[in-house]
Amino acid sequence: MWIVFAFLSALFAGITCILAKIGIKSTNSHLATALRTIIVLLFAWLIVFVVGSQGTIGDIGSKSLVFLILSGLSTGASWICYFKALQLGDVNKVAPIDKSSTVLTMLLAFTFLGETPTANKLIGMCAIAIGTYLMIQKKQFEQKEVKDRKWFVYAALSAVFAALTSILGKVGIENVESNLGTAIRTIVVLIMAWGIVFFEGKQHDIKKIDKKSWIFILLSGFATGFSWLFYYRALKDGQASIVAPIDKLSILVTVVFAYVFLKEKLSKKSLLGLAFLILGTMLLIFKF
Repeated sequence: MWIVFAFLSALFAGITCILAKIGIKSTNSHLATALRTIIVLLFAWLIVFVVGSQGTIGDIGSKSLVFLILSGLSTGASWICYFKALQLGDVNKVAPIDKSSTVLTMLLAFTFLGETPTANKLIGMCAIAIGTYLMIQKKQFEQKEVKDRKWFVYAALSAVFAALTSILGKVGIENVESNLGTAIRTIVVLIMAWGIVFFEGKQHDIKKIDKKSWIFILLSGFATGFSWLFYYRALKDGQASIVAPIDKLSILVTVVFAYVFLKEKLSKKSLLGLAFLILGTMLLIFKF
């Protein structure tokens, strides 16, 4: 079942990306992230009470709690960088760089979690790396877009923190009910996100958010909530070196929705890169 949960996580993560891109079009990205996190927090704790795992809070060990908090901090940093990159660059440019966290996650899982680097994992990882490279390469005649590369730096930082999130989350959630672990992590992300908003003095901009942005920010919050719950449920039972790449298949959903709703198109080279990403992920699932 954890593979099913990983695919569901990818679906909602892809939807989140598009909803968030529309929602932050005219809204400060940090403020939008903080507002979305409120929705995720409420949603996560609602699920905790529905499944009845709130009574196990007292059973959480200090090690699990520390890693859940560290995972939450990494998530917050990844989100802040990701949505800033998303505000500055196109979805089809930002998403592949963010998804490059897959390769780093796998390397960290082999090194620190003791997961076995089998032949299909190594070949799949190489295919994912090639696919990512092809998707972030630009054609030479697109030099006009070199004007602002800040989005690239933010997207790269997002990938690093996302990889750390998966590893720290895997350790933290090992002996904790997955929904409860997600809810605890979200508290950390919420504090971090609002801390940055108040530090920048952007809290007063809430009044400037238009109705359309509010709707898409709220919807992206619910999509994120579903994605997280499915992701950490899959991570609890499955290997991080497989769950993380499946989750990153959200890029397929993102590319399709970006084409339909944002009119962003992929070059032939990027399409080839996307094919490599999908092939690499499939190789991780089917052993040989």
